[in-house]
Amino acid sequence: MSSNLQRVLNRISRSELPIGTAVSIADPAISEIYCNCGFDFLWIDTEHSPIDDKNLDLHINAIRKAGVAPFVRVPGADPLHLKKILDMGPAAIIFPQVKSLDDVKFAVSCCKYPPDGIRGFGPRRAIDYGIMDFDKYLELSNSEPWIILQIEHIDAVNNLEDILKIKGVDSIVVGPCDLSFSMGLPNMTDHADVLKAFDKIGKICNKAKIPLGISIGTSGIDNIKAWIKRGISWIQGDADVDHLISGGLGTIAAIKRALDEFK
Repeated sequence: MSSNLQRVLNRISRSELPIGTAVSIADPAISEIYCNCGFDFLWIDTEHSPIDDKNLDLHINAIRKAGVAPFVRVPGADPLHLKKILDMGPAAIIFPQVKSLDDVKFAVSCCKYPPDGIRGFGPRRAIDYGIMDFDKYLELSNSEPWIILQIEHIDAVNNLEDILKIKGVDSIVVGPCDLSFSMGLPNMTDHADVLKAFDKIGKICNKAKIPLGISIGTSGIDNIKAWIKRGISWIQGDADVDHLISGGLGTIAAIKRALDEFK
């Protein structure tokens, strides 16, 4: 199995910051284009997008072939749906909206074979369609894919120290907007109380030596710097739709500026 997770791990081990962006458009050509840009990983979003399993499979294949790591955010811990995704060979699975120890334990169990979990056996791309040695695959499946928990509720922040003690949790990623909503401060990600929650997450993850990631817009350089100071190990910035909008608006603005010179 070559999920290219090692590319991300190597950069982290060198104290470098792996950079990724999010994909929400179904056409796998989007992933091909991004891979050519030089991203270390792509965050394929199946929680808030219409990407179905067929197109997800094509995205993962395109990303892996380019030597980039495919991270897949799933809608939730559904073992029946998850086992199909796991068999596609992603580098990481991102679980949104985890809040409690039970949430985390169940999510982890969905990604592990018995006796450590409840994942059914039938890998396809994950075992190179049967070419990989069975024992080698089983050993590798203990560390790949990465299991990433998205911390986006204040309950999860309050439970974080205990959550990080659960075996199988590989990384944490913060969801700033939803976290602010859960605190009664919708989208107020610069509110003092929300910033304190961000700082708390950073301190707990750093103490536990668990890689901390952030999913963020990149319009504010000071915000990016603040997350770097909190000790993030990887960053996902913006998404395909953001780049299309900024590019489209930029084109219109440039042409209008040129036209204005003739008035």
